[in-house]
Amino acid sequence: MSDQLAVVVDPLAAIIGLSNSLGYLLPAIIGLESMGVPSPGETALVLAAILASQGKLNIVLVIVIGSVSAIMGDNIGYLLGRRFGRDVFVARGPFHRHRVRAIEAGDRFFDRHGPKAVFFARWIALVRFAAAWLAGINKMHWRTFFFYNALGGISWAITYGLVGYFGGKAAEHVLADVGIAGAVLLVLLVTALVIRARRREKRAQNRPLEDAPPEMGPAARAHGTTEEGSSPRDASVQEEPGSS
Repeated sequence: MSDQLAVVVDPLAAIIGLSNSLGYLLPAIIGLESMGVPSPGETALVLAAILASQGKLNIVLVIVIGSVSAIMGDNIGYLLGRRFGRDVFVARGPFHRHRVRAIEAGDRFFDRHGPKAVFFARWIALVRFAAAWLAGINKMHWRTFFFYNALGGISWAITYGLVGYFGGKAAEHVLADVGIAGAVLLVLLVTALVIRARRREKRAQNRPLEDAPPEMGPAARAHGTTEEGSSPRDASVQEEPGSS
């Protein structure tokens, strides 16, 4: 996938590389990807870093623009998800019940792992553009989201920018492979968590039946005995005042 993106971005880099000022549009593409618009943000940042290594751009500005673009794009995605995403998910229609359950599971997940999810999502291919939307949909506190999103965006831009600057074009393929591997591991983890949650739900549904007291059998009802083994008549005699 990285090669396909490079086919699109390489000619653009060659054109705008002729002008130092236009070259800084490359890391700005990250903002579109962070908002959820399909765009080669990761490849654009590495290519901008390569241009910086050739003396056509300033690597510090590349990293700063990449960081700001990532943070701004993620925050726009977060606000859109918070404002519109939940209503779309819970709207009546196909798979309504499953979508509601997904929202409930997402709420529990972000309550427990929201900061870690927002930070590490920036490093995983095919996930970074969705994390901000999911955080907004699941009503994650904005200040918490902003802090961990900014931390992830800045560290990600610095890492990719410096690796691209010192490692050249070969670094792009290594980083892309790492990101895809992270995406695969994330899918496996989510699948395992879903299976575990469903098993817990089934056990919770069966537990009330297992814990319920046994009903009085027909023989006991025929003899009129209570659970303690005495008849209602005996109980009434015991409770009669003045009896010895």
